[in-house]
Amino acid sequence: MSKSLYKTLEVSPTASEAEIKKAYRKLARKYHPDVNKDKDAEDKFKEINAAYEILSDKEKKAQYDQYGDSMFGGQDFHDFSRNSGGQADLDEILRQMFSGGGSGFSGFGGASGFGSGGFGGAQQRYQEPNLDIETSVTIPFSTAILGGSHSVSVNGDRFDIKIPAGVKSGEKMRVKGKGHAQNGRVGDLFLKITVAPSPEYVREGDDLVKTIDVPLYAALFGEKVSVKTLEKEIKLKIPQNTKNGQRFRVKDMGAMNRKTKQRGALYLKANIILPNVDDLDADLVELMKEKLPKTV
Repeated sequence: MSKSLYKTLEVSPTASEAEIKKAYRKLARKYHPDVNKDKDAEDKFKEINAAYEILSDKEKKAQYDQYGDSMFGGQDFHDFSRNSGGQADLDEILRQMFSGGGSGFSGFGGASGFGSGGFGGAQQRYQEPNLDIETSVTIPFSTAILGGSHSVSVNGDRFDIKIPAGVKSGEKMRVKGKGHAQNGRVGDLFLKITVAPSPEYVREGDDLVKTIDVPLYAALFGEKVSVKTLEKEIKLKIPQNTKNGQRFRVKDMGAMNRKTKQRGALYLKANIILPNVDDLDADLVELMKEKLPKTV
């Protein structure tokens, strides 16, 4: 049984939840439209997010593991997503696919399964349609911490949404009036937030941790060093006899706590840079050999 969702995320069908999540994060970083300017990157990014939406949900994953690509009318996921009219339409199809459990697969025998009759039979056609859209969006780390606008595309319409400072992965946002429209009614857009990882920062609750390089001279004798933060460049006073791994706290430069409206701290972790002995003055090297303690 073909299972192209796993191929989309470049993992084995036997991959664990942690392995699937790790693969998703790696691919999301690689193909995010803000980073990858290739013309096909956005479509690839949408496929990755949609695949992860299914494989990260235990119930959806169980159904997919049972039915495989037969859920997509016999197509693999790549062709299915391209033929279904864009990411917003794909989200609506996926929502309908999984809203009714296994019985919802009866209409996937071929292309006719996507006709105007819908997926749920005659009874569903007379129910009031759900005009809301649910989808996922990945935002930059800095936007999650500081807040700001982020561009999304839904139903062929690209617009900016306001991201509140301090948002975390897994949170959901509601954007009014950006769902499907029908007979004068308009649904809402529900976004599940994923925060892209940062190569420089680690978030610990409301605090941020960043490792900074500290010259040996500054660590031994003390000196001010320049540090670029998410907001601005600051001067950090390195005290004499600083140890490797020592942390320095900068208050009110962490993440916003959305409940208390208070910001956490930024912790700067010292990474002491040792000079190359071959680049040092020969007399200094000899003096160090003579004077430096050989035991702790």
